[in-house]
Amino acid sequence: MLYHLHELQRSLMSPLVHFAEAGAKTWSDKSTLLSQLPGAPRVAAGFELLYRLGKDYEKPAFGIRSVTAHGHEVPIVEYTALQKPFCNLIRFKRFTDDAATVDDLKDDPVVLVVAPLSGHHATLLRDTVRTLLQDHKVYITDWIDARMVPAGKGAFHLDDYVSYIQEFIRHIGAKNLHVISVCQPTVPVLAAISLMASNGETTPRTMTMMGGPIDTRRSPTQVNDLATTKPLSWFQHTVIHEVPANYPGHGRRVYPGFLQHAGFIAMNPGRHLSSHWDFYEDLLKGDLEDAQSHRKFYDEYNAVLDMPAEYYLDTIRTVFQQHLLPRGLWDVNGQRVSPSDITGTALLTIEGELDDISGLGQTEAAHALCSGIAAGNKRHLTVKGAGHYGIFSGRRWREVVYPDVREFIRVHAARAG
Repeated sequence: MLYHLHELQRSLMSPLVHFAEAGAKTWSDKSTLLSQLPGAPRVAAGFELLYRLGKDYEKPAFGIRSVTAHGHEVPIVEYTALQKPFCNLIRFKRFTDDAATVDDLKDDPVVLVVAPLSGHHATLLRDTVRTLLQDHKVYITDWIDARMVPAGKGAFHLDDYVSYIQEFIRHIGAKNLHVISVCQPTVPVLAAISLMASNGETTPRTMTMMGGPIDTRRSPTQVNDLATTKPLSWFQHTVIHEVPANYPGHGRRVYPGFLQHAGFIAMNPGRHLSSHWDFYEDLLKGDLEDAQSHRKFYDEYNAVLDMPAEYYLDTIRTVFQQHLLPRGLWDVNGQRVSPSDITGTALLTIEGELDDISGLGQTEAAHALCSGIAAGNKRHLTVKGAGHYGIFSGRRWREVVYPDVREFIRVHAARAG
């Protein structure tokens, strides 16, 4: 019922949102008489703020058209390499006509970036992908909004997530592959590679785990506390709702994106209120650069997706409540997950000193679990002054984290060669 009420509210707000959008343009366009009236900038700024607070935020595009690789600007073509009901495997293909650059690009390591299925779209990792493309061939998991998946496609569990990762690894080819998982997928990625190792399959050359909940008993955060203070039945009856009839996934049970977004905002309400007030002030001052930065950030931050109910509840139970992976009690599709079976894959874990989503030590816990990996093939990095997003996006990612990731991959790619 809550989802239906949300859709009703969205429909009722639609005329006001469109009116605010038109008002913002009319009162700010220098070619109109209204823009010449006293106080016009204040009216225009108020209309735009109202518009941005009420509008729908659709999934943004990756929009990576070119990158500088090996000293040359090369165009990027994005295409779907493998399509699944709940996820697309996206390839970012680099092209060049220069023979020397072709040779350089050809020898670059292959990276699979596993994006989180935790509310935001994979485009949140745009900066991660763009930076990696300088020195790597890059794939990414692009998870599909569950409300857009017809109910006839069936359920999607955490076990299915693990199976998807295995299928993507096999499709790309594990022998020379390097897997980077950001936040939530560190758990299913570790499971996927563990199971492949247990079954005698070739595993990726490296796995880099960034800010993920491998063991949430360490330095629990506000996110962890919510999951442990409420029983699973509370989540089932409080945050799980059916997709309304106006979407292809009508009837599918999901954890709606708008509830997840509300949770994101509730973690730092003062910061978001201040950010919107600053945006209003920037519009009044004519500071178009800062105003545009605000638009770009919230176009991404406010674009959320629905998660399948089965997957969401599995994650709450397995990762946050029962801690089955670090306790050695997790079975996926009837097979025990044993990270100690991994021997041929090097491990890099990365944490932000100020991460308020995955606390310090939660990702590093993977080292103790992966006891079969030689000590010389393990490395841990704690990024001073970085929060959760800073380890995979922004200046710290590009200048502090990425050089270490690049070097780690290069070293183990060379050893494989």
